[in-house]
Amino acid sequence: MPDPTQAASRLTAQPTPRENPRDVDRENAVLRELVTVYRHLSGLAMQDADLAGVVQLISERASATVAVVSQLMDVQTASSPGLPPEKAAALVRDHVVHPRLGQVLRASRLSQRALRLPNVGGVPAIIVAPILVGDEVPSYLITLDPAEESFGEDMSLLVTEHAATICGVILGRERVVAAAARRVRDDLVEGLLLGRGRDADDAARWAAHLGYDPTRSHNVAAIAFELPPARAGDAEALRQRIRESIEHFMTTRAPEAIVSAREAEVVVVVASAPDPRKLGQACLARLAELFPGAKVVIGIGGPCKDPEEIARSYDQAHRTTQTLWRLGRTGAAAAFEDLGIHRLLLQVPDLGELRSFAAEVLGKLSDHEHEHKSEYLSTLACYFRENNSPQRASRLLHVHPNTVAYRIKRIEEITGLRLDNYRDRLIAQVALEILDALPEA
Repeated sequence: MPDPTQAASRLTAQPTPRENPRDVDRENAVLRELVTVYRHLSGLAMQDADLAGVVQLISERASATVAVVSQLMDVQTASSPGLPPEKAAALVRDHVVHPRLGQVLRASRLSQRALRLPNVGGVPAIIVAPILVGDEVPSYLITLDPAEESFGEDMSLLVTEHAATICGVILGRERVVAAAARRVRDDLVEGLLLGRGRDADDAARWAAHLGYDPTRSHNVAAIAFELPPARAGDAEALRQRIRESIEHFMTTRAPEAIVSAREAEVVVVVASAPDPRKLGQACLARLAELFPGAKVVIGIGGPCKDPEEIARSYDQAHRTTQTLWRLGRTGAAAAFEDLGIHRLLLQVPDLGELRSFAAEVLGKLSDHEHEHKSEYLSTLACYFRENNSPQRASRLLHVHPNTVAYRIKRIEEITGLRLDNYRDRLIAQVALEILDALPEA
């Protein structure tokens, strides 16, 4: 960190015969202002100040436009003499598009020092200082060329660099506080999801701390993802980016949602209106754009109002994601209630047993369909959906009712089933569900 007292020893030295006493007086005044700014900045670091306070102080003292921008050049806070913050931010955005600014940012990050981009083509000079938090540079402090009467070029660099140091202290403190708050929040969410409360009052208190509104209906959505084997080398970093992307998407689209990230799953408690399925589909589409190699499924539990019901909804959401994985339906969002009989069938540990059962019941029919290009399986499924009505099935299949009746008779002959018998009909329906649910081995 630059030491103003060392600069003072140089600037307050007795003038040589060639020096103008007025110049020395001006340098001393500038130095006194520099020391004052340093003291104010150090005071902000000791107080509960934020980045906006630092930026405003430098802007007022240097009569300059000052801002903190992220690595993606998003303006996080800005201040300019005589302008409201939003207009100051707009002014900064107009200047950070300078084509050479990216090079200056990189050089500033590598050198960990403030650098100056000179005035070129009418664009004011820009001073950039990296804001360090540990070994990271999450943001930069940018000063558009300050008024010459306030600071000289060297002093402007020193002020911007020292202010960036204070910003790093503030950001580091905010990160510690945010991490502690997040741990508490995650613990509360975890308690609700797993039903760890000792009684209903515990669940109600935890939910209230999280901003849960028990007067509205909610659903719990579980967003599970898997990485491609080729990304094993940077798996943890990639998982973190996916989790952050999901959290950002959900909090942007549903600001009142309660979001909790796990190892390879993000859980969201979201209001039932609008339809969580649509939100899930939009999330899948966004993740497909950002991480095309990742496999993602979204399970949505049943509705819940009472905080104690959140655990049940999460259990259903989790079971739905497990079902989608077993079905091989990556890139799908489904509600627990949509699974129907599949959620029971897929409790069988060995999927081979289910396939074997379906083959015993409808295997001959499947073979016949492959050999003769018949449409018996689709006809049988439609016949069952239409409550064994050849007339209604014929309208959906666009054939004559007699054709449906003939196909049903042939199905009975091929399979040996009697579809007017309740037991045989149930067996055939279950076999069809298995064929529909399970991907081919």
